[in-house]
Amino acid sequence: MLGQMMDYQLTLTYMLDRARRLFPNKVVSTKIPGGMERMTYAQIAERVARLASALERLGIKRGERVATFAWNNNRHLELYFAAPCMGAVLHPLNIRLSADQVAFIAQHADDQVIFVDPTLLPLVEKFAPSLKNVRFYVIMGDKVPENTTLGPVYAYEDLVASGDPNFAWPQLQEGDAAAMCYTSGTTGNPRGVVYSHRAIFLHTMGLGMADNFGITERDVFMPVVPMFHVLAWGTPFVATMLGATVVFPGQFLTPPDLADLIQAEHVTLAAGIPTLWIGMTQVMDREPRDLSSLRAIIAGGAPVPKSLIETYEKKYGVTMVQGWGMTEMSPVGAMSHLKSYQVGLPPEQRYALRARTGRPVPGVEVRVVDEEGHELPWDGEAVGELQVRGPWIVGSYYNDETSTEAFQDGWFRTGDVVNIDSEGFIQIVDRIRDLVKSGGEWISSVELENALMAHPKVLEASVVAIHHPKWLERPLACVVPKPEHKDSLTKDELYAHLETMFPKWWMPDDIVFIEAVPKTSVGKFDKKVLRAQFGDYHAPEEAAVEG
Repeated sequence: MLGQMMDYQLTLTYMLDRARRLFPNKVVSTKIPGGMERMTYAQIAERVARLASALERLGIKRGERVATFAWNNNRHLELYFAAPCMGAVLHPLNIRLSADQVAFIAQHADDQVIFVDPTLLPLVEKFAPSLKNVRFYVIMGDKVPENTTLGPVYAYEDLVASGDPNFAWPQLQEGDAAAMCYTSGTTGNPRGVVYSHRAIFLHTMGLGMADNFGITERDVFMPVVPMFHVLAWGTPFVATMLGATVVFPGQFLTPPDLADLIQAEHVTLAAGIPTLWIGMTQVMDREPRDLSSLRAIIAGGAPVPKSLIETYEKKYGVTMVQGWGMTEMSPVGAMSHLKSYQVGLPPEQRYALRARTGRPVPGVEVRVVDEEGHELPWDGEAVGELQVRGPWIVGSYYNDETSTEAFQDGWFRTGDVVNIDSEGFIQIVDRIRDLVKSGGEWISSVELENALMAHPKVLEASVVAIHHPKWLERPLACVVPKPEHKDSLTKDELYAHLETMFPKWWMPDDIVFIEAVPKTSVGKFDKKVLRAQFGDYHAPEEAAVEG
């Protein structure tokens, strides 16, 4: 017999205990009105134990859902460990959804308790009457407001104070559910995704790799991606396990607030959606801040324009790394790090590579298939649907009949249309639902958007399909000029810009200028709003596509 490995369960309890033992004096901070609230990992670990014991005393059992409705802050981090480590299931609710959507999700998940940030209390009070399963609420502060309509209701700090600092964690199995999130529901009702302890543990190990997020103990990390958005991409877990200094922005999420935090707290690594970093360029142009502490920004959640990557490197000396993933993937699946022999390429080639979606991270296997299910070559040209599998990719949706369509033959069908080059770099051409099919040929809305946003006078751009009597669909470009160019940017300029990169039949039938591109609850461009807004739009008669 060759040797046998220990039966060691991969659970979140290990991460919490490691931070307590190895990094007791490292600090986690939250921006609050008038200053910063700071705690050490030792303090956090004790508070987590106290909170878990209080929840158990209130009747929360293993497997039951503990929901949060909160900003990125210290207390939210404590819940990230208190709920899973006691055997319950953490469920961050999306604070940017409508009351009806949140109520649907909370009911579908069978949430038993909801932790509410005091500033978000009015929103919860709107949908609370429709929740029949929630047994009690907890206000994430020192006291319960006298006029709240919620009940039964407790104060977070009262629960912590009453809890047992020596609470004995149960023996968990790595296959136990630890957390769940819901998809954004852009094509129907949101769908629940449940993560096991093992999946989160392995995903956390992956995030720490240098060719992944590469977070280390030496970092001062600022997670701007919301903690309700796929568990803040898993970053609170890896930051805790590795003992990184963490700076939470709390409710202060405007570009000026974030730029101030980077400067004041000497942030070395930040993570958030592209629209956020686009907004920060406007701030930096008006009132420059010192971003020299930043070694990198992880940008994801939507395609990152090549022009944005160039701007941060050339103007601010900051490396922007594109990441890609999905709720179903825990979420990270690919990162756009260059290989060693690509670093010396001419700048234009380097930026083009870094603007691709990225290479699969270790632990994630990918393939591209055509409409008949045949696997396609990695030649940078063959286009098909991206499918993925791996140890932190879920195998079904929670209590949802659509699972059989999305999960087949051990692979998850992402719905992304991509090509993969010979170096393994994925390029998302579009979401299947966002492609424009003109006269039987496909036009990528993403490629047109990236080209438009590369124009120096453009802040944002989104391309959607509009009906055409002959070609069935044609692209319509919705463009937001930079404020200083609002009155000077013309359609002719943009057409001239696009004509240098695309054939004539790819040209949008029209370009309309709008105040802002509508965003989803997690900051992505919300194309369904634009499609509804321009559903009856007719392009000018002279629009042509031949050639």
